[in-house]
Amino acid sequence: MIRIGTCARLRALQQDAEGARERAREIQGAADRAYAGHLRTVYDLTADAEAAERAAEAARADAEIAREILARTEAQLADARARVTEQAARIDALARELDAIAGAVVLLHYGKLHSVHPDRSAAERHAASFGVGPGGWSPVADGPVEESAWLISPLSKWAVAVGGDAA
Repeated sequence: MIRIGTCARLRALQQDAEGARERAREIQGAADRAYAGHLRTVYDLTADAEAAERAAEAARADAEIAREILARTEAQLADARARVTEQAARIDALARELDAIAGAVVLLHYGKLHSVHPDRSAAERHAASFGVGPGGWSPVADGPVEESAWLISPLSKWAVAVGGDAA
């Protein structure tokens, strides 16, 4: 089919073609702007992701340091607890010894230490084994200790008076 084109028809087609080209340029401009916005978004998201990865790596390093400090602290705490347990056992043993010697007495012969006993009755029995009668080991009321043949005295009093830490 042959169509006869007129000038008016040709001008109308040229105007339609020019309108289509203008429309294509507008659409291309919009597409370019959308693509540029997309590229900016991708760039920004990539930069954010890299920053987040760096921050996460720094946080992992800090967490590892914190774990090491915690492990050392837990080890020190375990050592301290062991020392406290050991010292508590020593304190208990010393307290038992102190309780045992709290009532301890010394038997002095002319002011010199003869023996140490857990209590007065044990000291009296020991003095009796030397033939000292019940009244032979009493302290002399007004005389010096050195003049008394046998004397029973509390260990704590004798230790401080004779050589303990009386200061």
